[in-house]
Order: sequence, then structure tokens, then C-alpha cells
Amino acid sequence: MLAVAPQERAVTTGPILEARDLVKRFGDLTAVKGVSFAVEKGESFGFLGPNGAGKTSTLRMISAVSEPTSGSLTILGLDPRRDGPQIRGRLGVVPQEDTLELELTVRQNLEMFGRYFDIARDVLRERASELLEFTQLSERANDKVDDLSGGMKRRLTIARALMNQPEILILDEPTTGLDPQARHLVWERLYRLKREGVTQIITTHYMDEAEQLCDRLVVMDHGTIVAEGPPSELIARHSTREVVELRFDTDSHEELHERLSPFAQRVEVLPDRILLYVNEGDDTLRELHAVGVMPTSALVRRSSLEDVFLRLTGRTLVD
Repeated sequence: MLAVAPQERAVTTGPILEARDLVKRFGDLTAVKGVSFAVEKGESFGFLGPNGAGKTSTLRMISAVSEPTSGSLTILGLDPRRDGPQIRGRLGVVPQEDTLELELTVRQNLEMFGRYFDIARDVLRERASELLEFTQLSERANDKVDDLSGGMKRRLTIARALMNQPEILILDEPTTGLDPQARHLVWERLYRLKREGVTQIITTHYMDEAEQLCDRLVVMDHGTIVAEGPPSELIARHSTREVVELRFDTDSHEELHERLSPFAQRVEVLPDRILLYVNEGDDTLRELHAVGVMPTSALVRRSSLEDVFLRLTGRTLVD
């Protein structure tokens, strides 16, 4: 068990984190507009949305490094306005950008970070070795961080966040910029932590990442929460079972909206394609071909969280 909190820490009853009407302003800009949510112990809870949705501002408040402008926030049964240092000592934070000491070795990065928590040196060495094995970095322990690949640096950042055996692990865009193989390795490590009971709070704009990692999530847009629930329930509630993606040899897909509407429960026209929301995509394609609608390409896929976001906000996650 790599990240189990020491027994002497206070036991939290009820939600491990709870926000009510949380607001964050920066001058005239209101980045977070009265959001409310709760995270249960052992849960993987996600914030899904594009850049500028308010995810990072919310994350900074629940990391106890940025005070809310108004509203209430309770973390581990404590008030971050009053108990910030105590809360931060019980959190592990993986920032959006890696902030490692490039000239130090992999092991030195972990042991140096652990000293901030007054961990005994022999415990530091043992814990660093466990985390290097956990993140598959043992063979690189004595290499300088500057020589690591992007995926290895990301895994080292996660290992560093676990040095104090946090009760809540907060991850801001944990796999941005990683290749698919590195992303899946990070996902597997995070899933193992979840099995060990580590509460995780994740922000991401990758729909597949949210579906893979999160038990429950909120969809944020323009500083507000527009939906909340398990990924599968959100998809069932706000989309159809399947989506047909069509591309035509035209500079404008808008003119096709009216012609295609009878074949779908909903039609979304994007700059490069048209989305038909249906229950049976193959049946829909056959119906289109029967009336002479011949796209240059067609793809049938299952509905995803990106379709939920498009339905709720009118834009895609990558806008």
C-alpha cells in the first residue's frame, strides 16, 4: 500500500471534500460562479471542460492554495481559510506543468520533496524506493531528470505527490502532451491507487480520460457546473446510444441540416462534419443511402462525454 494515510490523522466523517456556492473572482473576472459539489472518500471525481471553464481555479481552491471569494469549502473536515497548512500536508498535488528539479536525479527529487514533510531520512529512502518501483522508474533512479522522457517525468511528478502518503490526490490535466502508450501507463497507475483507497480529484479536457478514470464528474463551462453524475449516466441522459459522423465534399455543411434532420433525434453541424444522434447508426446509414444521401465518409461510433458537452454547451471540448 503506497499512499495510505498514517493512522494518527483525524478521521473524516461524511464527504471528504464539500463545496457550496463556491465563487472565485479575479478583479472584474468571475472565474468560478457559485459551484457546489461533494467528493466521497475513495472516489475518483472529475472536472471535465475546455480551457477557461474554471477547472484550474476550482482546483487551486480545493488544493488550499487560493482562498474562495465567497461560499463555503470543507476539506478533510477542515476550513482552508483557517487550516490551510494542515490541509496541504494531507494532500498530494500533481500540477498541470511538471515542476521537477532537472539537474537532480530522479531519487533526489523524491527525497528532497519528502523533507518538506519532516519525514525521517530512512523512511524517505524506503518510500522513494517503493514509489520508484510503483511508477516503473527504478532503473532510472540515479539518472538526471533532464534526461527523462515526457511520460517518465509525468510519472515522477505523480510519485513525488505521493511521498507524504496523501489522503487526497489532486491531478490537474495529468496526461496532457503524452503519447498514447504513456497515457495508458499513467491511467493504470492511477487505477491502482484507486484500488488502494486513495481519493482522486482530476481535471481533464480528454473525454476518454474522464470516462476511464472518474467514478463521477462535473461538466464545467464558463465557470459553472452544467451537469453532474457518473460518465455512463451523463451519456445516457444527454445523448443517444450511437452517433453517425458524416463528411461531405462541400465548404458548408449548414445547407444539409434540414435534409438530414428527419433521420436523427438531433443533428449537430460542425465546421468539418455533421453529427447525427441516433440509436442504431448502421440502420441510419442504410436509410440515408436509400434516399440518395452519399457522404464522402461516414463513421458510426458510440456516444461519448464530448457529445454530452456539445449538447450542453454548444461547443466541443477542443474549442
